[in-house]
Amino acid sequence: MDSNERRQQVEDLPIYKKGEEIYQMTRKICDLFPEDNEHLQFIKGQILSDAGMLTAKVAGAEGGDLYDLRMEAAAIIRKAARDLMVSNHSLEMFGFEEVEYFDIVRDLIEEYRLLFIDWVAGFDQWNYIIDRWGLFNPPGVGPFDKDPDDDIPFNPDDFFGEDD
Repeated sequence: MDSNERRQQVEDLPIYKKGEEIYQMTRKICDLFPEDNEHLQFIKGQILSDAGMLTAKVAGAEGGDLYDLRMEAAAIIRKAARDLMVSNHSLEMFGFEEVEYFDIVRDLIEEYRLLFIDWVAGFDQWNYIIDRWGLFNPPGVGPFDKDPDDDIPFNPDDFFGEDD
């Protein structure tokens, strides 16, 4: 499969599509922020960054494919989505008059959350390397466990050939 086919496969995932929908809606709402409100302009950057993470990290997780990398991406996605969920409070505090529009984003994030649960449940727990930090190991694997790959004999000369 070439890179264009792989990219299309990722972009066809329901979670990716919903993330893109959230980003587009967030962008439309952010376009309503007054240009002269420094606080809202700063929040705009944060909100758009969080919304962008929802697709970027899905793509990265799909490309990485290892359990620990996928779980790390999932944790970042979760944080970004949760930050987006509470952004309406900051918008209200700094005078955004159309804050009720952000409820649309919150509803989309709830739909995304349900897709996220199914997506994470599909991660292959047997395709992993041990996370020595101990955060993203599959169930039953610890950061101090012996790596089973250490038992595989490897002689670089057999693999790469001897230099003359």
